[in-house]
Amino acid sequence: MKRKSKSDMVFDVIVTIICVLCLLVVLYPIYFIFIASFSSSSAVTSGKVILLPKEITFRGYEMVLEDPRVLTGYKNTFIYAIGTTIVGLCLTIPAGYALSRPDFVGRKFILKYYVFTMYFSGGMIPTYILIRNLNMIDKGLTVILMLSFSVHNLLVARTFFANTLPQELWEAAEIDGCTNGRYFFEVVIPLSGAIIAVIALYYCVAQWNDYMTSLLYLNTQSKYSLQMFLRDILLASKSVAMDTNDPEDMLEAMKIAQTIKYSVAIVAILPMMVLYPFLQRYFVKGVMIGSIKG
Repeated sequence: MKRKSKSDMVFDVIVTIICVLCLLVVLYPIYFIFIASFSSSSAVTSGKVILLPKEITFRGYEMVLEDPRVLTGYKNTFIYAIGTTIVGLCLTIPAGYALSRPDFVGRKFILKYYVFTMYFSGGMIPTYILIRNLNMIDKGLTVILMLSFSVHNLLVARTFFANTLPQELWEAAEIDGCTNGRYFFEVVIPLSGAIIAVIALYYCVAQWNDYMTSLLYLNTQSKYSLQMFLRDILLASKSVAMDTNDPEDMLEAMKIAQTIKYSVAIVAILPMMVLYPFLQRYFVKGVMIGSIKG
């Protein structure tokens, strides 16, 4: 094994230090929210909470999880996320494969048409009018369909199929009498586990974090997503602090509101943090799609 020179070792040390600093910059805000959610608000505001939680309390989580709307929000959001992921995969994977085929007539025009919509859209008001005219206001299906297709995800899928599946594979299958449909389901899909996992993660996270769709198109509280309920809980805690005239009660209510703020953040991101490790190896492979091959 070739021994590294001093300049190479110095370079490796510098790169390692930079990577560690970038990691801390990214992870520490999440870690701070986590430890702050278990700490008293007075300890957080006084700057005592830096590396470890201080004056540990579960009051914020108790107040959030005792609200029955949280379970309703979790249920609705799980349904919306699963529905969006399934519909998104059914639309994106076949479309990406079709646009990757060099023998698909008109694929360049269709691809340019899709890319055009990434930069120019109808806007919020025309989209709302369209949904209203289709009689789809206050329906859970609307929340699912509004996020069930992404041009970015389509381009990622198309790049994967174009770079991963050689044309010779299709030619060999065609010689054996394989049809397009059979080739897609029996050859392409089994070889596309990485991109399917990546696209599924993209759609699931997008729906889980979505707030505007529920705000715009849902009127019934029982259909709200988790983000809407958490917003209402947070606003309610702040309004209590502002409605009282007693300074001591106001200070106590503001402390409770701050504790709830951190607890709400953890409740919102925890499911996605649990899901990501199971898809990490596929995700790393997926984000390298289109990179320079050795």
